[in-house]
This record gives sequence, C-alpha cells and structure tokens, in this order.
Amino acid sequence: MAATILPAQSELVLSSLIAADSSRVVILVVIASVGNITGSVINWILGRGIESFKDKRWFPVRPLMLERSKAWYYKYGRWSLLLSWAPVVGDPLTVVAGVLREPFWRFLLLVSIAKIGRYIVLATLVLWAIAANT
Repeated sequence: MAATILPAQSELVLSSLIAADSSRVVILVVIASVGNITGSVINWILGRGIESFKDKRWFPVRPLMLERSKAWYYKYGRWSLLLSWAPVVGDPLTVVAGVLREPFWRFLLLVSIAKIGRYIVLATLVLWAIAANT
C-alpha cells in the first residue's frame, strides 16, 4: 500500500521489524522492496489508463494539472523515477510514467533501484542504531 497513491508508512513498519529481529534483515528488506515495487507497478498501470477518464466531471485531476505533470516529467525525464522513493513526489511520478508510456522494463529498473536502495539505507541506519545502543 505504501507505494500506491494510498498513504502508508512502510519505513516505520520495516524499522520496527528489524529492531525486533535484526537476524532477518535481508528477508525483511526483500519483502519490503517487492511490496513497494509492486505498488509502483500498480501506479504505472493506473497511469496507463488514466487519460481515458480526463474528460469526466468526476475525475479528480484537472487537465491543467495533468499537463503540468507531463511537462515536468518531460523536463526531468525518466531519471526522475530515481526519486520514486521520496514522500509526496514519488507516487505521482510513477503514475505519470504510466501516462507517458515509459517502457515497463526501464520503469521497473529505475524504480527498483530507488526502492531497494532506500530500504538498504534504512536497514543500515536501524542496524547502526541498534549496535550503538548495545
């Protein structure tokens, strides 16, 4: 859920689980990464079909906002997907990548680097904190 447009805090859950049993850090990072990447893939899929609804009155994204998002993605390019781990901007980036038809393999590669990297850094910091307190 944390990587979809729904709010959730996977970092807090992962940190708590690592603190409870640091011997399972690798499997916890793998599970968190797979789940978070899957959420981003769902966003990409939603993005692929989102424009078919843009003219509906109930559609929450105004055409101007969608065009601005596209312009931003065109300006900074696919490399902006390396920020897909970031709060606030990360999830919309993955949706816009779908809207703009970013090739799936490239999307998956860049998002995976970002998400796995974030969890490795987080796990390292938690393990460091545990070691510092013992």
